[in-house]
Amino acid sequence: MSSIKRRNFLGALGCAPLAWSQSGTGVSIVASSRDPVAGAAPTQWATRELQRALTDAGVSVSRHESIAEAGANDFCIVATAMTDAHAESFRLEPSKSAGRQVVYARAADARGAVYALLELADRVRHASGNPLAALDIAKPIAEQPLNPIRSIQRMFCSDVEDKPWYHDRDMWPPYLSMLATQRFNRFQLSFGIGYDFLRDVTDAYFLFAYPFLLDVPGYHVRAANLPDAERDRNLAMLKFISDETAARGLHFQLGVWMHGYQWIASPHPNYTIEGLNAANHAAYCRDALAAVLKACPAIQGVTFRIHGESGVAEGNYDFWKTVFDGVRLSGRKLEIDMHAKGIDQNMIDTALATGMPVKVSPKFWAEHMGMPYHQADIRQQEMPKGAATGLMALSAGERSFTRYGYGDLMREDRKYGVLHRIWPGTQRLLVWGDPVTAAAYSRAFTFCGSEGAEVMEPLSFKGRRGSGLAGNRTAYAEQSLAPRWDWQKYEYTYRVWGRHLYNPEADPDQCRRAMPSPAAERALANASRILPIITTTHLPSAANNTYWPEIYTNQPMVDPRQNNPYTDTQTPKTFQNASPLDPQLFSRGTEFVDELLKGERSGKYSPIEVAQWLEDLAAAAQNNLAQTASLRGVENKRLLADVEIQMNLGRFFAAKLRAGVRYALHERTGDRAALEGALEGYREARAIWARIVSRTTGLYVADITVGEHPWLRGHWADRLPAIDEDIAAMAARMDSAKVVDDPPVRAALEEAAAHPKRDLSAFRHKPAHFQSKDGVALEIAAEGVKLSAARLFYRHVNQAERWQSAPMQARGSSFHGAIPAAYSDSPFPLQYYFELRTGPTQAWLYPGFAPQWTAQPYFVLVG
Repeated sequence: MSSIKRRNFLGALGCAPLAWSQSGTGVSIVASSRDPVAGAAPTQWATRELQRALTDAGVSVSRHESIAEAGANDFCIVATAMTDAHAESFRLEPSKSAGRQVVYARAADARGAVYALLELADRVRHASGNPLAALDIAKPIAEQPLNPIRSIQRMFCSDVEDKPWYHDRDMWPPYLSMLATQRFNRFQLSFGIGYDFLRDVTDAYFLFAYPFLLDVPGYHVRAANLPDAERDRNLAMLKFISDETAARGLHFQLGVWMHGYQWIASPHPNYTIEGLNAANHAAYCRDALAAVLKACPAIQGVTFRIHGESGVAEGNYDFWKTVFDGVRLSGRKLEIDMHAKGIDQNMIDTALATGMPVKVSPKFWAEHMGMPYHQADIRQQEMPKGAATGLMALSAGERSFTRYGYGDLMREDRKYGVLHRIWPGTQRLLVWGDPVTAAAYSRAFTFCGSEGAEVMEPLSFKGRRGSGLAGNRTAYAEQSLAPRWDWQKYEYTYRVWGRHLYNPEADPDQCRRAMPSPAAERALANASRILPIITTTHLPSAANNTYWPEIYTNQPMVDPRQNNPYTDTQTPKTFQNASPLDPQLFSRGTEFVDELLKGERSGKYSPIEVAQWLEDLAAAAQNNLAQTASLRGVENKRLLADVEIQMNLGRFFAAKLRAGVRYALHERTGDRAALEGALEGYREARAIWARIVSRTTGLYVADITVGEHPWLRGHWADRLPAIDEDIAAMAARMDSAKVVDDPPVRAALEEAAAHPKRDLSAFRHKPAHFQSKDGVALEIAAEGVKLSAARLFYRHVNQAERWQSAPMQARGSSFHGAIPAAYSDSPFPLQYYFELRTGPTQAWLYPGFAPQWTAQPYFVLVG
């Protein structure tokens, strides 16, 4: 941010930059090589980053071993150890020494020191006027991490699109420095994630990674057509990247997602693997992995996809035991991280037997980014289906509940860590950034003792499965908008994620200092809440290979056979019948209409309530956007365009949700007024989509690719014909529609146009104390509201199970219930919530969602 922008921003907040308090001649950075923290290599690197920031700002800087060596009038920054402190914590403490102003950067360890020093550097880089004013700290600043793991995953998926950044030695240092500045502590570089199954393979670069990195003595395995020099260059680059990661105090995680080596029904792959067979496959993988780990000593952990999409049939424990031996053969302590889909206790025990630390990493909200809590329940499609055979014997059978959530991994007696991974189905192109929601995500990632999160970075899967296109990865048609490196577009996204994963109570200025104005900050924050709400409440597919709401392929309302790629959804596969990703707390359109016609509402949040949320967020973003007209420059143009697109996506889905409820009402009753309302709402949605097309034409290229299928590539304009076709099919039903003079139908139509808001302020509940084997007595009270009934819902924190429920008993203005002792005697924590009602058509869920949609909508009891 420029000095002028910074001054304007602070003035709009009613603040002013602190004045430099003395006439200093420069800055002395003191980081003694004898100090156990200040002398560590990452700390020394961070002191050089701070020195560079100050020098770039025109400040004279010197470095010393002690304060006594500093200039008499210098401002001093002293890096030093802090005892008895939380790992990775730091404290910035203003003081004086021999008449000099001093800021002590005290830290528990090298990572804490890196964060402290880079915080000062970041303040200087975003300072207004005198950069030294940014160092004038009025009172101590103390921070410590909430989440032990705060990771970014970058993946190699495309020969065309990913080779340039992989081999760019100029890119990696600033990229990794940015991650450290934003307080990420782990970086995963993933290979072999370009394909789920080894069929129709065209782009096989790094798909089976080992022969693309090295030649393993004793084997004659190679990637055909790959020159030895290029293979060796790949390994040298991996060593460079991992070394540069470690130099900044970050943990480097190698992702090896594919262990299959035979491409099936693939007549035109660019590379094939030679020299492997069933007899030497496991041993080669073991020895190749060990060789990579020895060649790259900065690698600190390996992530494996252990289910059938790895190319290895599920249940093949002997294969994985052999591969895990490759980690052990490295001769050092390394983390084994296993993707959770299809995992069982045998696989976990196989990893634990290595003696290495073990993590299991489930998906957070399937392959999307949902709201900032863990889904209360999974869809019926993911529930156990009994025994299965073949490549996916577990994840398609009795372990199917591990596909899209934490499954049964949250046992309190577990001997492994749990890390939640955010997949990129919801958002991968448009800028995201909301500090309030990010703080809520941060708290959610400590759920039941979880250890944090890994975020698949923006543009993940760009060019996947042979769809890569030459040119800038950010897909701008206007070349002046494309940054030098793709990640630079998303620097604010990284800032919001990293700093709030570290500390959800982070000072708001940490993000504000990087925004051009308060209005721009608020506009992006409101717009950023839209898409995660959509994927939580309306999900035609859990797979990011199918559902991409940013560039949504229309799901029909009338004829499910029409241009409908959504296969893992309920039958009939229509928009109004699509399940929420959390079906426990949200109702689908047809379900809601059935409640209305029956005259008995559940407490679930309806599609009409969700539509109202989206409309409110879009309106707020629009109001904020109107205050940004004076902003200029390429960065602001990119930012404001993406805000506008997300704002209109919210309006589109809101209009379509309302239309879907009306059309479901017409389907149930044949009512003409319901059909007319559905058509009107659908045409409104179509007009909004046309505005998105207009805004993005000439801004983004005509073919944005994250996969080979039509619904994974193209442009917003490509989606209009399917919308028009569905509207035409709906209009064709008008001649057969009839007037239904029925009060429930009229009431349902009124509800579809309503603007509902829930007020939960009248309810009072104190979470209970919980000990395993004891029953849990619960009470909820209401003030100023006459409740007619209350129901308790409870479940183990185990997604393989369904929720239990029981009516509660009224005692005056409160209701009482209990979770039975026999149920609470379990190795799992408990979760519960209440459904409260005043009559058949008025019901609430408690605790429900806070006004900013950031609350955990149930209570959790940990033994």
